[in-house]
Amino acid sequence: MTILILGVILWAAVFLAGPKFPGGKGAKHGLAALAVVLMVIGYRQAEGSFYWGRSPMLTGINNLLVLIAVYLGAAHGMKTAAARALPHPLLVSVLLWAVAHLLVNGDTPSFVLFGGLGAWALVQMALSPRAPVAAAKPAKFEAFALIGAVLVFGLIAIIHKALGYPVFG
Repeated sequence: MTILILGVILWAAVFLAGPKFPGGKGAKHGLAALAVVLMVIGYRQAEGSFYWGRSPMLTGINNLLVLIAVYLGAAHGMKTAAARALPHPLLVSVLLWAVAHLLVNGDTPSFVLFGGLGAWALVQMALSPRAPVAAAKPAKFEAFALIGAVLVFGLIAIIHKALGYPVFG
């Protein structure tokens, strides 16, 4: 569990440090990648109490929330009107992703990973000013973001299944 906790703390520290990260973008991205590696290894090794698990209803809600989260990530990247409606669309995306995963993973390692990243997203939102709102993009960008989100969600499902975490079953 220590590796998992270190990964979550490193992730939060790297991004809470803000845009003026010591060592520049390269160091920031390198430490963020290290944090992801620590979180993945730590989560797969961690043991803890089990409180609840997947059910068909929770799995469906999880999948819908993750699809919305992926869409918000795509919409943020494309600067669409949907993303502009939220103060921090990428952080809202992370928060939705974390909540979705907590619905179907009721164990201590999941509380640390998904709860920790959800808490980081909330703190980051509270500490970050709203980014300036850019001009609206044409409606076709919303469609592109939605199509991209569905494709990425499909890829995520394939990767999850390969790792032993089926998304639809």
